[in-house]
Amino acid sequence: MMEAKRYHPLTILFDLIIQVKHLFFPALILFVFNHDATNAFITYGRIAFYIYVGGMLAYLLLKWVSYKYRLDDTAFHLYEGILTKKKQTIPFSKIQNVNRHTTLLHRIFKVTSIRFETGMVGDDSRVEFAVISVNEADRLEAYTKQAVRLEKESEAEGKAGDSTEEIGTPYITPERVIHFTPTKKEIIKASFTSLSFLGMITLLIWAYFKLTEYIDVEEQVVGIYSLIMSSWTWITLTAVGLLVLSIIFGLVTTYIRYGKYEISSDHDRIYIAKGVIEETTFSIAKERVQAIKIKQSLLKRMLGLAEVKLTVVGGDSDSDKDKQDVSSLYPFLPIKRAYEMIAEILPAYEVTEKMTSLPIKSLWVRLVRSSWIWLIGTGALFYFKPNMLGWEQAWWVISIALTLIILAFEVIEFYNTRYILNDHFIQFQTGSLTTTLYISKREKIIEVNVKRGLLQKQLGLASIKTVNRAKPVSHRGVADVPIELAEGFYQWYMGRRKEIKVK
Repeated sequence: MMEAKRYHPLTILFDLIIQVKHLFFPALILFVFNHDATNAFITYGRIAFYIYVGGMLAYLLLKWVSYKYRLDDTAFHLYEGILTKKKQTIPFSKIQNVNRHTTLLHRIFKVTSIRFETGMVGDDSRVEFAVISVNEADRLEAYTKQAVRLEKESEAEGKAGDSTEEIGTPYITPERVIHFTPTKKEIIKASFTSLSFLGMITLLIWAYFKLTEYIDVEEQVVGIYSLIMSSWTWITLTAVGLLVLSIIFGLVTTYIRYGKYEISSDHDRIYIAKGVIEETTFSIAKERVQAIKIKQSLLKRMLGLAEVKLTVVGGDSDSDKDKQDVSSLYPFLPIKRAYEMIAEILPAYEVTEKMTSLPIKSLWVRLVRSSWIWLIGTGALFYFKPNMLGWEQAWWVISIALTLIILAFEVIEFYNTRYILNDHFIQFQTGSLTTTLYISKREKIIEVNVKRGLLQKQLGLASIKTVNRAKPVSHRGVADVPIELAEGFYQWYMGRRKEIKVK
């Protein structure tokens, strides 16, 4: 057990920087744009600004003095509040993911931030240290891991609390195995696959509109455009220059994001580290992985790449960006390496490359089901009869194009859909232009569902669905499978009772 400690003193500075960002534009209006104004609105505005800044500084100081944390053998104890005191207790056993993020400002002061995420909801969903020394972060992470390990060992031996090892004794970090770091060739391939080079166009458009807010640059832009269009030489040079800049921009941004990417693991956890300027590391407990998804867009399938995503219990539902980062191993893995890595990191999971295709009658069901889109679209076209390039009968050409598009998507999705049911696993692939291969263990599925529509009943088909624990709950399924599979699906799931141990 340790005494209650205050948070790092630099917490005051980091909180102050956040407040400065919020006060930046009010300060510009009060003291820069209206520096010589003497009207009552500006005068009282400045007084209110000074009062707010003084109160904010006092609050940040009192907050640092009042907010503390303490660890004992089983939990975090957080003490908050200035006038009204509040205490939170978050058990180590609830911690599921550990997330570190080191911004450029953190690196300047040689500190970091760390967040311990749980599967709970509300104020107790996480323990976060926005500023903490690297040594203290290492110590807290090691302390929590050791406490959880000793608790499991005690439960396994039936002697809870009787372990001979004490919390706080030196913790030997398990040896990690590095599974993947991207090569230069893979970074280049990732920059084109992610289309990050197109970000250059977005950046130029953003810069133009920002400039027009402060300076009148329309005449200069028109002059530059006229110069470029004056000859083929200027057009060619401009096009080549923009192409080169876009490629360089794409490579740089991709390298900054994925240049130091590393996927590693030990016996209990998966570790993901990334970032060149801002460093981020995630730690995911293997036992919390509920399912695996392997996603491939059309471009990725052409290049033999895939993104491996994990369905994990826990995570911070308030941050979509962080949740996306935690669940994704790497967005541009070579497909064969992706399969190998799953076997290395999560040997309890199996990926079967040979799966069963849907029967041809499933295609007819899908075509009938999607025909309502064509009917509604054609009805709207017939009613409005849009005029394209002066051609009044263009509506029926659009109707034919709509029909071909619907047919193409349904046929592609039909041929992409596959499934297999093993002793302890279910695996299926769905999607048209973007496909998702889903693998889950029977013991990780909390609910199954079989649904049959009228047409499916006539043709001996059904739709199956699985539900896994996650935030939010993960629903996955495949439609129009043979009824024999659906019936066996229930029996397969009932075998879960032999695998689940109730404490």
